[in-house]
Amino acid sequence: MPIYEYRCNQCGKVSEILVGVGSDDEVFTCEHCGNNKLEKILSVSSFTFSDSSRAPGTTCCGREERCDTPPCSTGGICRRDQ
Repeated sequence: MPIYEYRCNQCGKVSEILVGVGSDDEVFTCEHCGNNKLEKILSVSSFTFSDSSRAPGTTCCGREERCDTPPCSTGGICRRDQ
C-alpha cells in the first residue's frame, strides 16, 4: 500500500497516510487538528542504489572512470565493492 502526503486545508500541516487500493472515495482526517478537508500533495521520492553495478557509468566516488589510487580502488577493484 502506498503512502501519500496530504496537507490540511485548516491548519496547513502535512500528514502521511497509508492508502489502500480502492480507497479513492475514503475521507481522511488531519492527525493534527481532526479536519477532514485534506489536499493530496506531490511528494518528493528518493532512492539509492545498493551497489555501484546498478548505477552504470559511475564508481563509488561518483566518477565515470575508476580511480587509480585509494581510497576508491585497490588492485583495480572499487573498495566499496569489497
